[in-house]
Amino acid sequence: MTQKKFQRMLYGGDYNPNQWPEETWSEDLRIFKKAAINSASVNIFSWAKIQPSEEVYDFSELDKIIAMLTADNYDIVLATATAALPAWMFKKYPEVGRTDYEGRQHKFGQRHNACPNSLVYQKFARRIASKLAERYGDNGNVTCWHVNNEYGGECFCENCEKAFRVWLQSRYGTIEALNEAWNMDFWGHRVYEWDEIVLPNALSEGIGYDDTAFAGISLDYRRFNSDSMLENYKMERDAIRAFDQETLITTNLMGTYKNLDYFKWAKEMDIVSWDNYPSYDTPPSYSAMCHDLMRGLKEGQPFMLMEQTPSQQNWQPYNSLKRPGKMRAQSYQAVAHGSDTVQFFQLKRSVGACEKFHGAVIAHAGHENTRVFKEVADLGHELANLGDQLLDSRTKSRVGIIFDWDNYWALEYTSGPNKDLTYVDQIHQYYQAFYDKQIAVDMISVDSDFSQYDVVVAPVLYLVKAGLAERLEAFVQQGGQFLTTFMSGIVNESDNVYLGGYPGPLRNMLGIWVEEIDALAPEQFNHSVFADGSVFKNNLLCDILHLEGAHSLASYQSDFYAGTSVVTNNQFGQGQAWYVGSQLEPAGIAHIVEQLAEAAHIKSLTKEDSGLEITTREKAGETFTFILNFQEKAQDLPVEFIGKTDLLSGEMLTKETSLASFDVVILK
Repeated sequence: MTQKKFQRMLYGGDYNPNQWPEETWSEDLRIFKKAAINSASVNIFSWAKIQPSEEVYDFSELDKIIAMLTADNYDIVLATATAALPAWMFKKYPEVGRTDYEGRQHKFGQRHNACPNSLVYQKFARRIASKLAERYGDNGNVTCWHVNNEYGGECFCENCEKAFRVWLQSRYGTIEALNEAWNMDFWGHRVYEWDEIVLPNALSEGIGYDDTAFAGISLDYRRFNSDSMLENYKMERDAIRAFDQETLITTNLMGTYKNLDYFKWAKEMDIVSWDNYPSYDTPPSYSAMCHDLMRGLKEGQPFMLMEQTPSQQNWQPYNSLKRPGKMRAQSYQAVAHGSDTVQFFQLKRSVGACEKFHGAVIAHAGHENTRVFKEVADLGHELANLGDQLLDSRTKSRVGIIFDWDNYWALEYTSGPNKDLTYVDQIHQYYQAFYDKQIAVDMISVDSDFSQYDVVVAPVLYLVKAGLAERLEAFVQQGGQFLTTFMSGIVNESDNVYLGGYPGPLRNMLGIWVEEIDALAPEQFNHSVFADGSVFKNNLLCDILHLEGAHSLASYQSDFYAGTSVVTNNQFGQGQAWYVGSQLEPAGIAHIVEQLAEAAHIKSLTKEDSGLEITTREKAGETFTFILNFQEKAQDLPVEFIGKTDLLSGEMLTKETSLASFDVVILK
C-alpha cells in the first residue's frame, strides 16, 4: 500500500466552524488567508451533531465545511469525532461510561468518557469512522485522518475487569504462571480461578492512584489499559482503510504522557502527531526532548506538531502570555527536531465553556488586528517562503537515550526508597546535558537497534526485560559506550527482584555490586569528588557499591560510605560501561557527559560554550542548521556560522550578528 505524503508543510490547526453561525465562516477564511494558513483540522468534537440519534446521521453541515475548505485548497485533517460521546448514547446505553479508580461510574459529560471495552461504544465508533471514510475518503484535500483525540485516562468497570482476565490468560497461559509472576504468595493473595482476579483500584490493591500493594497486577493493568485503547484506535483506523487506502492516519499523542505505551502505539500509526503545551517555566530542553521522543517513536521519521497555542493556555495554574517571538521560536524548535507541520489549537477562540480563554489565531475581538495574529501571519509567510525545503528531512544522532513505558510505570509504583524519584525527571537531566552541549539525541526504545549509536544512555533502568541485558552487552562489547544510573537492573517485567545482588543482569557488564541504597531527604546531600579534583553535590539516592572490575571515577566525600565509589567505568570488550550511583547536580552530570562524549569521539555542533540551541536536519545531501535563542538576553553567533546566509531573512551573518531573545536562524 502506497500512502500519500504531505506536499507542503501544513500550517493551521483545529477549526470548529460547527460552533459558529455559517455566515461567519467566510470571514474566518479571509483572516486565515492573510496568515498563509493552509490546513484545518475539523470534526474533532462533532459526533453529537453528525449523529443526533441512534439511527440518524446528518452530514449536511460537515459537507459544507469540507466543500468550503476544498474550494480554497486547504489540507484537511479530518477527525473521526469519537472522543466525546452524544448524550443519547449515555442515556440509552449507560455501560459506555467509564468507572473511575474510586469505583464510581461516570455519567454523561467531560470528554474521554467512553469505556474502551464497551462493545456498544466500539460499535458506534466503528460505524461513524466508516461512514466518514466512505463519504470523504476520495477527497484529495483530505490529507490526514485524525482518529479520536488525545486518548487518555483509564476505566475500572466490570467490562474492563472481564476483558482484563482474558488479556491475562493470553499473557500467562495458566493461573499458576500468573501467581508466580505476581508473587501472589505474599500476603496470601494466591488465586485459583481467573474470575477471582479483581481490578487494582481503590477498592482492591490500590493505596492511591499511583501506588499499589501489588506492582505486578497494577503494572499489567497499565499494559492492558494501553492495549485496550490502542485496539480502539486500530478499530477506527481499519474502518477508514476499508474506504481509503492511501491517506495518512494518526491520533494526537501527548509527549511523556504516562498512561499509554507510545512506542507500541506508533507501530500502528502512519505518522506520529502530538500536542505541545509547555508552561511558562518549562525548560526549552524539556520541549526539545519531547519532540525528539515523538520523532523517535517511529525511528527518526518526521512527525506532526498537531497542537500548540498561539499564545496562552487556559488550563495550567499560571497561563502566562507567550512573550513576543516565543511562539515563533517554539514552532521552529518543533521543526528543527523533526516536525513537518506547525498547527495550533485553536484557529478561533470559542465563545464559552472551559476553553474560551485558550489562545487562538482569531481572538474574541474577531479581527486580525492583534499582536498574536501578526506573529501567526509573519510565521505563516516565512514557512510559505521556505516551501518544501525542510519537508521529510531527517535528524542524524550518534546518541540514544532509552525511554521505556514499562520502566516508567514500574519505577513509580515502587514503594521506596525515595518518593521524590520520578522517571521523566531522571531522563530529562541526562538529555539536558547533551542538549546544552549541542549534541543531537534520539529518544529510543528498549527494542531499538543499538548498533546505529555510539552512545546509549539509560537512566534508572529499573525494569530490565528478558534479553535486554544481553543486547546491551553486545553493544558495549562491539565498542559502544553505555551509561546507566542508580536504581537500574533491579526487577524483571513483573516487578520481581533479580536475586544475587544489584544491578542484576547488568552487574557483569558494569563491573560493580550495589550492596545498599541510601535515601536522602530533600534537605540532605553528599558530594562526589572526581579524580581530576572536581567536586559536585549529589542527593536523592546514594548507592553503596563495590568494584568488581570497574574502576572508580568519583567517590563520596562524607557519611559512613565516604571514600567509596559513586561513579564508575568498566572496560567491557571493545567498549565501556559507565555507572552513576547518585543524582548529581546538573554540572556534575554535564561533567560525566563530557567524558562520555569524548570517549565516543562525539563533538558539539559548535566549539563555543553557547547558550543557544543548535540542531540539524538533513535531506538529499544538504544540512539545515537551526540556531535558536531561548535565553532572555541576546546571544552572540558562534564564529563557525559567520559568512553563512540565513534562510529566513536572506541576510548574510557577520561577526556583529547576535540573536535577540527568541530569535531564530536557519542555515543551509
